[in-house]
Amino acid sequence: MDVHGTVAEGFEPVRDAFVRNFATLGERGAAVAVYRDGQRVVDLWAGTKDVDGTAPWERGTAQVVRSATKGVAAAVLLLLHQRGQLDLDAPVGHYWPEFKARGKERVLVRHVLNHRAGLPVLDRPLTPEQALDPLRGPEAVAAQAPAWEPGTDHGYHALTYGWLLDELVRRVTGQGTGAWLASQITGPLGLDLWLGLPDAEAGRAGRVGRVEGPEPADGLRARPKRSVTEAYEDPASLTRRAFAAITPFPDQNDPAYRAAALPATNAVATADGLARFYATLIGDTAGAARLFTPETVALARTEESAGPDRVLVVGTRFGLGYMLHGSASPFLTPGSFGHPGRGGALGFADPETGIAFGYVTNGFRKTVTADPRAQGLVRAVRGALGL
Repeated sequence: MDVHGTVAEGFEPVRDAFVRNFATLGERGAAVAVYRDGQRVVDLWAGTKDVDGTAPWERGTAQVVRSATKGVAAAVLLLLHQRGQLDLDAPVGHYWPEFKARGKERVLVRHVLNHRAGLPVLDRPLTPEQALDPLRGPEAVAAQAPAWEPGTDHGYHALTYGWLLDELVRRVTGQGTGAWLASQITGPLGLDLWLGLPDAEAGRAGRVGRVEGPEPADGLRARPKRSVTEAYEDPASLTRRAFAAITPFPDQNDPAYRAAALPATNAVATADGLARFYATLIGDTAGAARLFTPETVALARTEESAGPDRVLVVGTRFGLGYMLHGSASPFLTPGSFGHPGRGGALGFADPETGIAFGYVTNGFRKTVTADPRAQGLVRAVRGALGL
């Protein structure tokens, strides 16, 4: 396997782990980037850009990162709060009056970010065409009754998170999340990270690779739920229904899907774009001042939800918009915050060590929160730091 890129002295174990992913874990095409105190110390890529092709992965190859999108989108709400434009403790209905229907008057903005809104499922799932319409998702969530009393428990809002967040951003700023992100963060910083892939990038040869499709839904059967995988196999479970809020799930290689802005699932990023995004949240990077104040970093990584997750079944930990280090999704240290993408991708920041991490792949797996390929790379970073 020809591995391209560089590692700084002391970070050679990350390259070794990256090679092992191809040798022993069936990696087909991937990239990993790591920043320390705003400086890039790991920049590696290998394999093919298309999961079923032969074209080589190149510097700048980007991929759909699934739910790693959530951590990117969460920064928009937190920055609006940091700028005094959004109150995290205000009812969602204060900004979005139509949302108040069917017992949702007490859903707070922070409940959207900490997965306590009680709205992980839709009684009437959207079709792929409806899901790509920026109006239909928010309308469906506004009409939905909560699955539990909002604020009393948590459960991963796999797809509805995006519509909840997007409509809040639209009501406060007049722009969708993708447009605001591009104008305020990723565009000015020159990040290879998009929520709504522009035509200019979609048309660049070799820019975006083709990923594996979603797992087949046949063969489902009800059984006692001991893990997220088994819960997902039960079509009546909150797990299955949460991930089926769009049915069938869109083709993630479809240009129309990539061009849309779904803040829960469809950001397109390079590993470097994802890592530098997190690096800029917690510190200065070359040519850019940090985005989050220390107070906003504290909001991101202070535990808001913990314990058995009504959707993911296993114990999860969330701050505001970000997963926190724990057994379900280990990051670098207990102070890390970030978000995995179902099937592989991972981005996070660790303020104490100054580390920011980004991993993208075209070979999606059935893992939801802790892909073994990403975890091997994280362990290698931990070892390189002597942690």
